Amino acid sequence: MERELIEIAEAVRPLARQGKVAQYIPALARVDPEAFALVLITADGKTYTVGAADQPFSIQSISKLFALSLAMELVGDPLWQKVGREPSGMRFNSLIQLETDKGPPRNPFINAGAIAVTDALLSTTSDYPGALVDELRHLSGAPEIAIDPEVHASEIRTGDLNRAMAYVLRAHKVLENDPVAVTEAYFGACAIAMSAIQLTRAAMFLVTPQQGSARCAEGRHAQRIRAIMRTCGLYDQSGEFAFHVGLPGKSGVGGGVLVVQPDAFAACAWSPPLDRYGNSVAGQAALQHLARLVC
Repeated sequence: MERELIEIAEAVRPLARQGKVAQYIPALARVDPEAFALVLITADGKTYTVGAADQPFSIQSISKLFALSLAMELVGDPLWQKVGREPSGMRFNSLIQLETDKGPPRNPFINAGAIAVTDALLSTTSDYPGALVDELRHLSGAPEIAIDPEVHASEIRTGDLNRAMAYVLRAHKVLENDPVAVTEAYFGACAIAMSAIQLTRAAMFLVTPQQGSARCAEGRHAQRIRAIMRTCGLYDQSGEFAFHVGLPGKSGVGGGVLVVQPDAFAACAWSPPLDRYGNSVAGQAALQHLARLVC
């Protein structure tokens, strides 16, 4: 299997030149565009890696997957009064859609939806995003996981559009907390740094129930989370990803793409250059090759 992963990496890494690293967050604009990692962990614990699998990177919107999982545990069904479960069909940071809908955001994986989830978590736990960091440490077995202070500060400096979304949500009575406090907590979650292997381990509760102290580990909501990943996990490119890869996934503008297959495996690809939708070019290609190999 490691030989197969090496062949996949050799085939897809040149595709990264078709994309560009995220520019709107200055700390991300300085990431090495040549960086690459691919990780596969099977349900019985076998781990296969290629590339910089241990190198931390900014997980960005992949954090929304784990924030949703935590909110489903801590908030429960009232969460769905604040956010929907439908694909957006528009950019992940669309203010137009939010203002047009005049109510709860379409799903938890677009920015406005994740801001609504953050607000619900802030109303439930006094320490957020610290609670999310703790959850990820438990799920991955990596106590060193933390928020990258440079990325967090960079997002706060350049996050006016997200703050605008938070104020629109507050105007439509979706948010209960101060929009600035909510967005700073949201930025903190996006600025969590993890490696591809840590992310893959953290996602194993969506493959098979896990034992441990993490709230999400038993996977009580795994089926519903996977459903939202399949329909909304790669923004307005989710349908194409489902067609070509066929696995529930979640991406982030840090270049990571995480996928799961129930009772089989979890996998993560990392390559920072993005396509016009904000998803990793080489990462998607790697997971398409991997899906053909193991599914």
